[in-house]
Amino acid sequence: MGKETALTDSEIRSRLEHLPGWAFEAGSLRRTYKTDGWRGSMLVANAIAFICETADHHADLTVTWPSVGVALSTHSAGGITAKDFEVAGMIEALVLRRLPAGSSLKGPSKPFVQG
Repeated sequence: MGKETALTDSEIRSRLEHLPGWAFEAGSLRRTYKTDGWRGSMLVANAIAFICETADHHADLTVTWPSVGVALSTHSAGGITAKDFEVAGMIEALVLRRLPAGSSLKGPSKPFVQG
């Protein structure tokens, strides 16, 4: 497999339009998820860690009591690549997932992540 190619600033801005809540700051794709507290922060951080490990593309995480910060970039490409956007999309889909209406599964009375 060839080396990843860094996207241009205009390509990054265009792709960010399809990823609400994420921003390009300090050379990384970034998002902070507000959580319901320590339990929610740990669940979110572990979900992100699982995604990153399966993708072999590891995020920088900042885990605090009320939030989890995520920063993605492709160090080997010296910037943001399509891989960063793919991982961000996977994180977004899992972290913000809710049980469908009418599900027989019972989750917590309030979501772990506000978003």
